[in-house]
Amino acid sequence: MNNFFGEKKTEDYEQPLNVMLQDARMEERGARAEVMVSRLIVLAWKIRSSQLSHVEAAELLTQEAEKFQNQAEQLH
Repeated sequence: MNNFFGEKKTEDYEQPLNVMLQDARMEERGARAEVMVSRLIVLAWKIRSSQLSHVEAAELLTQEAEKFQNQAEQLH
């Protein structure tokens, strides 16, 4: 069956709702993990390329943690 979201197999519609929700949650977690990995790689690059001291690196990590905290608060 072809629809707006692409091709779906008939058996996808036969799965229980809780299985479909669990699959969606796992996909979302995977996507978030990929974003986190990318962000950590960027932070490591900034620390290395700028030759930041341990204090500066800690401050950079703290700022990033605050960004994530703000994003989490906006979701709730």
